[in-house]
Formats: sequence, structure tokens, C-alpha cells
Amino acid sequence: MTRWENYLASAEKIIGAYQGSLPLHHFLKSFFKEHPYMGGRDRRWISQLVYHYFRLGNWGKSLSVSERIITGAFLCETAANDFLAAIRPAWNEQIALPHADKAALLPVPLTPDTLFPFLPELSAGIDANAYAYTVLKQPRLFIRVRNNKLDKVLQLLDKAAITYELFANNTTIALPNGTKIEVVVPEKSWYEVQDASSQQTGELFHPQQHQRWWDCCAASGGKSILLKDQQPGVQLLVSDVRRSILENLQQRFATAGVKHFEARVADLTAENFPASMGSQQFDGIILDAPCSGSGTWGRTPESISFFKKDEIGKYQQLQKKIAHNVAPFVKKGGSLIYITCSVFKQENEEVVKYIEEISDLRKQEGGVIAGYDKGADTMYAVRLS
Repeated sequence: MTRWENYLASAEKIIGAYQGSLPLHHFLKSFFKEHPYMGGRDRRWISQLVYHYFRLGNWGKSLSVSERIITGAFLCETAANDFLAAIRPAWNEQIALPHADKAALLPVPLTPDTLFPFLPELSAGIDANAYAYTVLKQPRLFIRVRNNKLDKVLQLLDKAAITYELFANNTTIALPNGTKIEVVVPEKSWYEVQDASSQQTGELFHPQQHQRWWDCCAASGGKSILLKDQQPGVQLLVSDVRRSILENLQQRFATAGVKHFEARVADLTAENFPASMGSQQFDGIILDAPCSGSGTWGRTPESISFFKKDEIGKYQQLQKKIAHNVAPFVKKGGSLIYITCSVFKQENEEVVKYIEEISDLRKQEGGVIAGYDKGADTMYAVRLS
């Protein structure tokens, strides 16, 4: 058996064993730990083949696993490679063709709804066909340059001969996946790893000096750091239901040089939560709501195969409950920034409509942040005041 046939067999084994109960990258890490004889090149190739398989969504379910793996390599790769040269040389010669031309060579029709079976659930404004096909390609790595260090960061990228794209705002840089940015730019306070669409949510903040802001589902604190970079003088409260997450957030804040904030563990769904907040009022509340994460499935394509449609409604109910408990704490004239990394209208427009029904808040700006046209995640963000 050749090296490439071994790779194909290993990928089949992994796919057969994986049940979706934990992220694929964690499962792969455990698999390779149990097979320590595999070298770095082996692990990279096998992992790539597995990810290519899951990028096909529901396409070709009648085909064998091995055939879907090979097809995934054909559709997701854009340059000739040793795997296809050994396993399917005719396809390797056609690897640079557009997806439409590649599709004509497949044994089963390739359609957007087979790649992404949730197209009817998409938010308005998302190009369904374009979005479905972008799942075949992993989004890029993005950083947000901080503290006026753009020139220094670009010098280090040039010195390391790393290709990059600098966006017009002069703070967003797109890098190839796999870039070891922490090695290239060792000074962590110069940048934050943050998807381009996530960075774009900050355009809705508009913070002012001495205002009180609350990042109520703060997680690792990316939006809070973005807020503080815009206006260091805001009085900031961060909260999350998980104490361990807040501990990680505080470490990240220390690295980023973010000071003068309050942190608290809070279950925003608890019946007694509003009472625990007392009469506090905030000029701005960032509600980066827990969601399906469907706008990020280009990074975790296994989610497409294991996600159930009825989960969308469950997330919506959670989002509504949190919004119901949080909205009363927006000061008159203040703003609620509602954010998800979802592409589903039930989690996006429908929740915003609900917020308008239960409060005096009204949508002022925002909507879908389409990252699929620039190799980024797709998100939804709205400012209500």
C-alpha cells in the first residue's frame, strides 16, 4: 500500500469513528496521539483529507466514504498535489478548473443545497449560492493591528516573506491559514487575532469617554478589547456564565494591556438575574449572543453534517431569554449591540424584531456582515437604540 493509500485509509477510519460529540480538531488530536508513529506531514495530509470530506456537507451520500474523500480533495484544492496525482491523476490535471467545471466531472450533481442543506433558513441579504460554495474553502486568518503598530507589523511580515492583504481600514490584515503569527510578531500587544467580520462589528459601537458599557456574554473578550481600543475611557463591565472563561479573559486583557474593568460571573437566563443587577443602567450593552455558529462553519465544516435544524429554534429561545433580561438595563438614549456569528434568520432578524417588541429599542443600523466574499466568517450585528 502506498503512502497516499495509507492516508486515504486513515482518513476513512477517522470519519467512521467520529460522531460529532466534540470538535473535529480535538478528535484528530486524540487520534494522532494514539498513533505517534505518524509524522507531521502525515498528520497534515490526513487531517486535510478529513476536513475536505466534511466540506461536502450532504453531497454524494450514496457514494463510498473513500470516493467522497477523493472528491473533497478535488473540489477543495486548487493546485496540483501528490495525493490526487497518485489516487486520481485525471482529476489532478483538472484541479485548477472553476467549481462549475469540476462539477461536470463528478458522478453525482453538485448543488448548493447539497453542500449546505440549510439554505432556506438563511438571513435576507445572504447570497445562498455563493455562501454554499464558500464552505469548500477554509476562511483566512485575520489579525487586527493595535496601538498604531501597523508599520512594525508589516515590516515583520515582509521580513518573514509572508503574503498578506491589508484592508482599507489599515488595521485588518488577512494572512494564509497556518501562519504562526505569534512567532512572526512576538509582541502580542501589537495585534489581536480576530476575524475580519468580528472586527467590523465595532463600527456599531460609537463609545464616548466615561460612558458605562457592559459586554454581557463576553467569552474571551475580543469585542471588549475592540471597544477599549476605540475608547479607553469607557467604564467596562464584562460578564459570562463560565468562571473559567472569565479567568481566560482576564489573562487576555493583561496581555492586551486592557485595565480598569469589572468582571462578574452571571447567568443571564436565571429568573433572579435582573434583580441581581439592581438599578444599574448602561450607555452601551454588547450582546454577542450564544448561537449556532453557522457563520463560522467554514472553519468547522463537520458542523454541517451533525447540526439538526430544530437546534436553530432552541438557540433562538435562548437568545430571546437573554435579550429579555438584558434590554431593560440599556440607559434611555443608549444602545444595545446585538451580535451573532449565525447566518440563520431565526437567530438574527427574528430576535431583533422580538427585542423591538419587548422594549423601546429600535434598529438603527447594521445587519448581515457577509464575510464569504473575502474569506472571512459571516456574522450579523445590529445597533438598537
